[in-house]
Amino acid sequence: MAKVGYAIASVVGIVTMLSQGAAFAADAKTVSVVDDRGVSVQVPAQPKRIASISYFADDVAFALGIKPVATTYMTAGREPAYLLGLTSQLKQVGQRAKPNLELPAEAKPDLIVAIRRYTIGNAAQLQNIAPYVAYNMELLDESDREIAELAKLLGKPERGEQLNSDFRKDLADYVAKAPKNNHPRFVIMWGGATPFAFHTENTAASIVAALGGDNIVGAKTPGGPFGVDLSLESLLEKDPEVIFVYDSGPDRPHESNPIWSQLSAVKNNHVYYVGDEWVETNGPIARQMVLREAAHYLYPDAFPAVDVHAEAAKMIPAELQN
Repeated sequence: MAKVGYAIASVVGIVTMLSQGAAFAADAKTVSVVDDRGVSVQVPAQPKRIASISYFADDVAFALGIKPVATTYMTAGREPAYLLGLTSQLKQVGQRAKPNLELPAEAKPDLIVAIRRYTIGNAAQLQNIAPYVAYNMELLDESDREIAELAKLLGKPERGEQLNSDFRKDLADYVAKAPKNNHPRFVIMWGGATPFAFHTENTAASIVAALGGDNIVGAKTPGGPFGVDLSLESLLEKDPEVIFVYDSGPDRPHESNPIWSQLSAVKNNHVYYVGDEWVETNGPIARQMVLREAAHYLYPDAFPAVDVHAEAAKMIPAELQN
């Protein structure tokens, strides 16, 4: 399928311009990086106190053996299993879409790494706390670059490149083992009265498509948004065989709509309420977990169920887990 080839190619061929990312100053005391706002930011060489607005920088830092000092959360009171619950040890600075801008300063960070779309309007306030670098954190073809660049900023470029290489190899291995000529229709969505569903370029959707899934939402338009409101009537018309719903709590209004029970995925018990790694998939640990989970959910007879905590523990150095 063309979309499967696209998704694989996106992963295999993404890192061609990484050398244009972070550039070290001559005195080696600062690093200059142009972030996804197009802004040049001066960052301390090998910063030690990282604040993360989103789980992306937590994910990268933990995989590098670095413990951040502050983080936002996705759902209050829930620590992500794919980060082993280690975020509970960090200062909480609010929900990722609306962080409390007074709290990061209390953690005294020397670098803030943030999701661009939720923080671009507060850039000046964040920059007054510490150097602020913003990434899109949306698409698979941005993921390798974001990981490699942040790893370089944190002083571990080789590890960043290895994380990218490992993922490309693992993805190719899973694709090779996936059943051929079996392309389950799927959708990845936020639940709600009108669900919000994701185009194939979205990182999690790209991984599912690479494994052979057929995304009912399809590709995004050039320069367009990475997702779309999708009514339950439209969902029924396209009738996905597998539905992935971001689990944001007990409130699930889509389930009370009579159309929901008519969907093939619902009738066949192929609706999966998935964890935060499916939302924050651009980090190295998250995308590895999504790869394993997606393979099992699409082809349960070919791939085993996944213990996310156990798999993630293989990627986070033991000294951070104790």
